[in-house]
Amino acid sequence: MSREINSIAEDIITFQRKHNLTDNELAFNIHMTVERLHDIKSMESDPTPEEHKLIEQYFTRHA
Repeated sequence: MSREINSIAEDIITFQRKHNLTDNELAFNIHMTVERLHDIKSMESDPTPEEHKLIEQYFTRHA
C-alpha cells in the first residue's frame, strides 16, 4: 500500500536537499532528536503542534 507524503515530510526533504543538510544536522539545528525527525519524515508519527512550529520557524528563518 502506498501512502501519499504529507506536507511537513515533503517540506523537510525539500529543505534538506536545498541546503544540503543531513538528518543529524537538521535535527540539531531544530533542537530535536534525530530519531524524532526520522519519525516525522517517514510519517510514522505526526509532529506535535510545538514541533511543527519549531520546524516551520527554522525553515522561515533559513529560507
